[in-house]
Formats: sequence, C-alpha cells, structure tokens
Amino acid sequence: FDAAASLCSSHAANNNANAYLTSAEAAEAAPEEPKPPTPPPPPPKEPTSAPLDLFVEDKNDTSVSIIWSQPEIVGHSGLDGYTIEVCKDGTEDWKAVNEELQKSCRYVIKNQTTGDRLKIRVVAVNAGGRSPPVALPEAVLVKEVADRPKVRLPRFLRQRYVANVGAKINLTIPFTGKPKPVVTWTKNGQPLDTKRVNIRSSDRDSILFIRTAEREDSGVYEMCVKVEDFDDKASLILQIVELPGPPASVKIVDTWGFNVALEWTPPTDNGNTEITGYTIQKADKKTGDWFTVLEHYHRLNATISDLIMGNTYKFKVFSENKCGISEDATIAKEEAKILKTGIEYKPPEYKEHDFSEPPKFTTNLTDRATTVGYSTKLLCSVRGSPKPKVQWMKNQMIIGDDPKYRQICVQGICSLEIRRPGNFDGGVYSCKAKNDHGEATVSCKLEVKQPAVPDAEKK
Repeated sequence: FDAAASLCSSHAANNNANAYLTSAEAAEAAPEEPKPPTPPPPPPKEPTSAPLDLFVEDKNDTSVSIIWSQPEIVGHSGLDGYTIEVCKDGTEDWKAVNEELQKSCRYVIKNQTTGDRLKIRVVAVNAGGRSPPVALPEAVLVKEVADRPKVRLPRFLRQRYVANVGAKINLTIPFTGKPKPVVTWTKNGQPLDTKRVNIRSSDRDSILFIRTAEREDSGVYEMCVKVEDFDDKASLILQIVELPGPPASVKIVDTWGFNVALEWTPPTDNGNTEITGYTIQKADKKTGDWFTVLEHYHRLNATISDLIMGNTYKFKVFSENKCGISEDATIAKEEAKILKTGIEYKPPEYKEHDFSEPPKFTTNLTDRATTVGYSTKLLCSVRGSPKPKVQWMKNQMIIGDDPKYRQICVQGICSLEIRRPGNFDGGVYSCKAKNDHGEATVSCKLEVKQPAVPDAEKK
C-alpha cells in the first residue's frame, strides 16, 4: 500500500512538472503587449539670477528713481516681474513698495520722508520664486539733487545803476539752483540796513526794494546764492543822485571895453554825480532882469562880451549835472561897469602872407602816339606865383610861333596842339615854366605812325 501510494505521488509530481513546463513554453511563445513610455519628471522650477546694474537715476526731496537691468539667467520659468524693497538705514525691516510686480526695469519710489536714508534692493520673481536681491551699495539720502547755484544778473545792472533821490528802486535778479538756494545780500561788504532796504526772495529770483531812495543808499550791493558747498555772487553798483549845489565862488577878474572876464569854482556838493556844465546869467543893475548868456558851458572861466556902454552888470552862475541845474546860483560880489570914455579901438596888425612860389607841374606830360594827318594835343598843368611864363620845345628847340602848333595856357592848364602832323613831327616835346623864383620842365615822347593801307590798294 505504501509503495503504491509513493508511486502515485511521484506520478502526480511528474504530471505537475510537465504541466508547468508546458505553460512556461507557451508563455515564451506568446508575444508581450507594448507598454506606453514613462514621461520624464518635469524639471524643477528655479528662480532667476539676481537683477543687474541697480543705480539711482534721479531723486528729489520726496522720491527716488531707480533703474536696473534684467537678470543674466532667466531659466525655463520665465520672468514675471520685480519687487522693489526698501528699509531705513540701520534696520533690516525690508518692505515692498510695489503692490503688483513691476514689469519694467525702472521704478520711482514715492512718498518718502525728506532726510531719511533708505537702503534699496530689487528682487526678480517667477514661478520658481524670488531671485537673490541686488542692492544699492550705499543708503540713499532722500533730498533734492544739488544743482550749482548761478546768479543771472540782468544786462542793465552790469553797469552802474543811477536813480534820482526820491525814486522807487525795484530790482529783480533771477537765479538758478537746486534745492532752493540760500540768498544773502550785503552793501559795501556789510549787512543790509533792513529799515532802508527790503529783500524778497523766491525759488527763482530775489528782489531788492527801496521805497524812497536817498543818497546814502548808494553803494556796491552784492548778492550771494548758496546750495550746500556751492555758491555764486554778483555785484551791482547803485548810485542815487540829485541836483548839485551852486558854484563855491564866482568873481569878476577883469573888465575892458565891452567885455567882462569871470571865474568860478566847482560846487562843494555835486549831487553825487559829475558836473556836466554851468549856466551863466547877467543882469543890468537898472532893470534887475536876469538873462542867460551861456549854458551847458564846461570851463571854469568865461568872457562875456557885447555889453552896453554906461551900464553896470551883475553876474551869477548855476551848476549842472545829469539831474539838471542847481536850484540856487552863486552871484559875484563885484559889479562890472562898462565905461563910456577911454575906449580906444586898436585894429590888430596882420602880417601879409607871402604866397610866392616857384613853378611846379601838378600834371605831367604823358607819351602819346598819333597817325600822320591826324591832329593831336599834349596837356599838362602848372602852378606858381607870380604866374609863370610857359614855353614849349621840340627836341630842346623852342617852337615859338610856328603856325603848325597852337599853344594855349589858361588858369595853369597848358596845351600844345600839333595840327595834321607829318612823318617828321615825332620826337621829344617839353614844356618849361619859369618865374622869378625858379623854373620847372616836363617832357614826353610823341610817335607819328603811318596810316594803314588796305591790301587792295597795295596791289
């Protein structure tokens, strides 16, 4: 029984083995079904590299304008924009100043407090997150960029500015500078007297105002504009003038015939400007009426003529400057009486001028050419006193009264006409002028040519 059981088990095992082999072979023989390829894992999303070249483009007292360049490495995730962050110097409390991502590479950080020092950085943002930041190397002081100050002195103030006493002075001097320059004024190097001079300054100009000018307001005014360590200065000269005083003294220094000689001295007060002249008046003592005899006269002495015999005269002198004539005049203490007798006229002795002079040719003879049978004329001019005697010569031989020649001399212009010259009338012609003081000669050559003969006549 046991043996039979063992045999049955072995047979069953063999059957199982055969069955396994058969199924394996069948599997080997059957083709495998194709499987879809496995997709590669998506690349990790990475942020960009840091933005480049961050610097301050401009600033004023409440804002800072910055500019930068995009990152060198952007990657597959692209670039969504930038975040601008600031914090006060000395802290690390960084805060973004833009609510939405900034697309461009320029941004104005507004509404800042003047005088704050800000640290500024920019971060690039994409799907991979924030890039490393790029920061300014130093904190930025929020204030206006200093623009060097410059005084723009008007052209009419570059020379002396002259005004009359009592006038209103209102001078506007523009300037430039940023931030607003500090404006200061001085007069002759000293601070201004604010009781006399008012200064009003804006962002663009400064006004010097004097309600009623006085001579004491004259001087050199200097305006200075300053921004930080820079300044600029300009000077203007103000001259306040008025009418002058009268001459310091007037006196009669001589009286003769119908004439009186006066002298005077300049006024002690010239009105703060140069004296431009004097006005002299006379009055007959009988009538007392004053008449002007000289005005705008520049010298300090004068001779008054054409006075009336037997009258007694008084004289006074006014000073004059660019404002006008002095209100008062200085009267000479002396009086001038024109006497009726003792007047003797002596005519001046004149020495007659000697007008005599030797002959001199003022126009010379010039060489000429003429044709046989065609009259010609030689011309020259001479002067001398007494009137010189003129003589014509041909080849140093006196022509005399030869009818072939016509000689004329009128008011120094001398001419010699040669009538219908022949072959032998060429040569050297001379004109000699002679008087008691000397003589002079001029010469020229005359060429007499043969007339041209046509070819037909030659044949």
